Amino acid sequence: MTEALTPDAPVISDVSGTSGQTPENPAAGGAPVSPEDVQAAVHAIADRSRKAARRMGQANRAWKDRALRAIGAALVENRKHVLEANAKDVAVGRANGTSAALLDRLTLTAARIDGLVAALENLAGLPDPVGNVVRGQTLPNGLRLRQVNVPMGVVAAIYEARPNVTVDIAGLALKSGNAVILRGGSAAAHTNEALVRILREALDSVGLPADAVQTVDQYGREGANVLMRARGRVDVLIPRGGRDLIQTVVTNSSVPVIETGEGNVHIFIDESAGEEMAVEILLNAKTQRPSVCNTVETLLVHSGATVLPAVAKALRSAGVTLHVDDRIAAALGKDVETVPADDDDWATEYMDLDLAVAMVDSLDEAVDHIRTWTTGHTEAILTNNLANAEKFIADIDSAAVIVNASTRFTDGGELGLGAEVGISTQKLHARGPMGLTELTTTKWIVQGEGQIRG
Repeated sequence: MTEALTPDAPVISDVSGTSGQTPENPAAGGAPVSPEDVQAAVHAIADRSRKAARRMGQANRAWKDRALRAIGAALVENRKHVLEANAKDVAVGRANGTSAALLDRLTLTAARIDGLVAALENLAGLPDPVGNVVRGQTLPNGLRLRQVNVPMGVVAAIYEARPNVTVDIAGLALKSGNAVILRGGSAAAHTNEALVRILREALDSVGLPADAVQTVDQYGREGANVLMRARGRVDVLIPRGGRDLIQTVVTNSSVPVIETGEGNVHIFIDESAGEEMAVEILLNAKTQRPSVCNTVETLLVHSGATVLPAVAKALRSAGVTLHVDDRIAAALGKDVETVPADDDDWATEYMDLDLAVAMVDSLDEAVDHIRTWTTGHTEAILTNNLANAEKFIADIDSAAVIVNASTRFTDGGELGLGAEVGISTQKLHARGPMGLTELTTTKWIVQGEGQIRG
């Protein structure tokens, strides 16, 4: 059995977040502690993570894969306990007026736990990125060079109301040889507590350090603030959540941040697009799971396209509220119920059954609209014109560009990464869905036979 989540550390019960509180630690009596005590406790967690990271960095693929499969088996064995913990969080969220979109993200079901287990199994089946040779050569002076992938070390993640992320990030971090520190927020406090215990006990059961997975949830917002300032103890910090959370982390962190972004996702229907494909893709991209970041939020329709009435009627029948510009309203008339759109709609990530719809007269106009309002996540074009598809690909500068498919495919699991830490919208080494390789860095290995520099 593993030790307590954060042994010998003081605990506070109020974890300032979106809703609810973490359970009080009986040993500490839920007593408030000072900011200095919180800093000391979080630093102690980070120091244990660094020690664990050294062991994880030396673990071979077979050992790490055993850990992933042990976690999957433990999730299945403890499914009832996890669902009971999650039901408490969902009940608190519903009582606090949490939106339907956030409740959907917060909720775990038996099927979603099965999905987490499958993702862990997929991760176990992927090659180990550690030790992969990025490039190499022998110089004229005989020096032999290799640039190889190595673990980041200590990866921290700050996220909200997404208990699935607890397992996804931990699995990716472990397979890539890292230790991870989690701040999952108060909205999922009961669920995350249960999941972290399962993760730690599974690691312990295969002889890997339980401290490779730790949490600072019990230290609330102040714990998150200390984590953001733990430069030198934490190697990289990844925020995942809404715009406010991400910008808070980016603005206040002294730890290097890989920025994930909100998804103001666009689909452009050009004049050559077929009706059946357009209807099926729009319904999938908007209604399959509206609360996630790869859901379409703005639809642009070429003025020469013939598919608008069918697409609009299908979306309305599925319960989608259409926020439309004047030209779309005129084209649909009274056949389809709509509401007027304004500039706020073009900038909004609804995460719900709402869709902004505008009419454009050309591919260039669609690209201009996207460039004005995009968050750089995912954009798609529906077309039967190869030249238009190629121009769209060339002109759009987002993390993912899709032709004739749903935007819901911008996802680590769907793209064969096993899972994802998040979807990066920045332009550093990690962009788009972040999998195993994105949680590694590189080092140069230089081997010689007595060479000196002249």
